[in-house]
Amino acid sequence: MDLREERQLEVARQMAKVKARARPWRAIIALVLAAAAGIISSVAGQSFESWTGHGHVASKIVAACTAGAFCLFAIVGILGLAGRTRQALQPVTGSAHAAVIRYTIVLAGLILTLIFTLALFKVPVTQLIVGGALTTILLGIAAQQSLSNVFAGLVLLLSRPFVVGDEIQLRSGAMGGVLEGTVTEIGITYLRLDTPDGQMSLPNSQVLAAAVQRPPERSTGRAELEPAKGQQAAPATPGDAPPAGPAVPDGQQAGPADVSLAGPAPAAPADKHQPASAPEPGSPGAPSPQS
Repeated sequence: MDLREERQLEVARQMAKVKARARPWRAIIALVLAAAAGIISSVAGQSFESWTGHGHVASKIVAACTAGAFCLFAIVGILGLAGRTRQALQPVTGSAHAAVIRYTIVLAGLILTLIFTLALFKVPVTQLIVGGALTTILLGIAAQQSLSNVFAGLVLLLSRPFVVGDEIQLRSGAMGGVLEGTVTEIGITYLRLDTPDGQMSLPNSQVLAAAVQRPPERSTGRAELEPAKGQQAAPATPGDAPPAGPAVPDGQQAGPADVSLAGPAPAAPADKHQPASAPEPGSPGAPSPQS
């Protein structure tokens, strides 16, 4: 790496630091400009009753432009503030909790921005709120399962029965019995569990309804193989004793050679009443032939 490349990398690092420091101020400035634009639009809109009436053209143009600027600056400021809040809370609460707080700030901010923008454009907000409530009820009924997973995820993140990295057992009939694994991620809708069969994504509503148990610790130490201190081994029973070797005369010790050279037991003597076999001719014990 030459000197020019090192200088470019150093400039890039400095620009990243400057952007990181200027990011919260950018969001704050955007929110201040949004507030100023909203105030100007509201003052300019007081001079006329409706947008379709005659006259007050300049006031209408100012009110419309400042209302649009309010919406734009408010969205930029809310997104910047939510991102900065997530970065500040992530080392303290974790990535999952920080993401939930960011989503909450973005959702609440966008709803308020939409309501104020419609009010600046002199749109009847009351009728829209009633219609939006009915639409929300219909959507809630249609997306009941998804919403239940979202709320169950919020409960899991806030109550924290387990955290990422814990090894847990889930007992639920809806999930097919007992599931054991390591928690790798707690999302808004799904829980990711690393099991011996592979990675699994479980709905948060099923996880919240299941019984959670920590698996017992498996001790693999050497203490299981050795007897406990202060205890003696049980005496061996007669059946466990090794077979006795051959008898050794008094005053001698049985060595390895004596044990290895000890032959099998002598055979039983033959029956006394069994006739002896006749000797072959020519042998010393055979009778000589008569002349």
